[in-house]
Amino acid sequence: MPTQLVGQDNHANDVRVKTVYSGDVMITYINHNITLEEFTQEMIAICRFTPDQVFTMKWVDEEGDPCTISTQLELDEALRLYELNRDSELTVHGKS
Repeated sequence: MPTQLVGQDNHANDVRVKTVYSGDVMITYINHNITLEEFTQEMIAICRFTPDQVFTMKWVDEEGDPCTISTQLELDEALRLYELNRDSELTVHGKS
């Protein structure tokens, strides 16, 4: 079940993720130590992708540039910069 359905008060230490897909904007919260597999499953649930649907995930950096998330290293870098810049949320775009 996607975590965006859980009450916001439970997420004081989590990363707020704004997911944009097909014209919809959804908010969810993820743990700082999330794995790529867990993150991918979260995006599948939020965007309502089918389990076998091929899609890409990109986060938007501080300069507004899209950066692909396809490896654990790329996800870790997005989360590191989120923390470093003390951003209010991590913006992720899904595309199928």
